[in-house]
Amino acid sequence: MLTTITNLLARLRAVGDKLTFIGPTLARLTVGLVFIGTGWGKLHSLGDVTDFFASLHIPAPGFNARLAASTEFFGGVLVLVGLGTRLASLPLAFTMVVAILTAKRADISGLTALVSFEEWSYLVFFIWLAVAGAGPLSLDRLLGWWWRGRRTSSSSDLPKPLLRPQTATRE
Repeated sequence: MLTTITNLLARLRAVGDKLTFIGPTLARLTVGLVFIGTGWGKLHSLGDVTDFFASLHIPAPGFNARLAASTEFFGGVLVLVGLGTRLASLPLAFTMVVAILTAKRADISGLTALVSFEEWSYLVFFIWLAVAGAGPLSLDRLLGWWWRGRRTSSSSDLPKPLLRPQTATRE
């Protein structure tokens, strides 16, 4: 009986190990597509976004509207394809912190209210992606394989230099 349970757990672990790519891939697809859409919308209605930021008393609302819109759109594209995901996730996470502290501040009545915001969920996703990386189905991984292969093959293809000590000749 114990060996049957042990074998079953080993099989489940093996299946789980083969499916680990699903988590980061789904997270990237979800937040990438959402932020491409929100960034695109902000980029095409900068006047409205600037007015909204001004109503929230965000300093330099025009600049910050452009910054937030660009961060969301271009960061969303990078996260979606998995290129520079760890780095691209950081400004997106910061954008969510600013959104919570400005647009949602009045709605924070406690921890339960805070974690119920969709901005909080996005913040958690971005922090996870910044820590864990894009996963195996990403341009980050593909470029990593290419770069490691390129470095390995190019360095082994070069001829080895002959190191001989130079002796000084006196005449």
